[in-house]
Amino acid sequence: MGKRAFDFVEIYDLPKKPRKKGITEIRVPYYAATPTITYISDLLDAWGDYFDGMKFACGTMRLMDRGKVKKIIDLCHDHDVYVSTGGFVERVLVQGKKAVDRYFEGCRELGYDVVEISSGFVRVSMEDRLAMVEKVRDLGMKPKPEISMMIGAGAGTHIVGYKTRMKTMGEFFDEAKAYLKSGAEIIMVESEGLTEDLPPNKWRLDVIRKLVKEFGYNRWMFEAADPEVFKWYYKNVGRDANLFIDHTQVVEFNAWRLGLWGDPDIWGNKVYRYR
Repeated sequence: MGKRAFDFVEIYDLPKKPRKKGITEIRVPYYAATPTITYISDLLDAWGDYFDGMKFACGTMRLMDRGKVKKIIDLCHDHDVYVSTGGFVERVLVQGKKAVDRYFEGCRELGYDVVEISSGFVRVSMEDRLAMVEKVRDLGMKPKPEISMMIGAGAGTHIVGYKTRMKTMGEFFDEAKAYLKSGAEIIMVESEGLTEDLPPNKWRLDVIRKLVKEFGYNRWMFEAADPEVFKWYYKNVGRDANLFIDHTQVVEFNAWRLGLWGDPDIWGNKVYRYR
């Protein structure tokens, strides 16, 4: 990016990529059908400095021409943006181990940097999940396992009338510890059961705070795809938290994170004068 407008106005500066903390991952357009390649190219040109990774949510690459998927991945790499799969592996697993191995190989061939290992809708043993983590690592990509407080989390479960089933705190932390022990560099913390579709007074802040207290914040990528949620993380965990947001939120998120804008706290409740 060239010289920024009004660069005399003091804000926080982001470190150069690749960043080791404060990593921001965005979701490729999913909830609205955009002219994908043109849209993503413009998004990267305008705002690529302000996020680190882009994720194909819910296996959306399966709906696209292979060449277009590769073009999007190459565009991201041209802007120093890594590319991640979403939690698609559990859908592939329905077809068995051979399909999963073909999926992982396909991810490598297309140039994916990160492969998410999820088990939101299907029951998968921890041993199998750890085996997939190892397989992805052996293929030269970075595995990003997922943990969730909700059993059967994802894809609008609240809309279809899914009856919520929750893990105990112990079960949740046992999964986290197993992934940490496996050497996973970063772990996806799903928002279902923690903040998503819940009023703020029902957020499981106890779980989030315990994760950060026991293991720090560097190993987690918290899903925060609601403005109220990413603002809470920014104010309570800090601007160095790794967050997953929707692509539509990149500008507002960075305005808050970099101290360009925010709630009254940013002005310190002081009276400022022009004269």
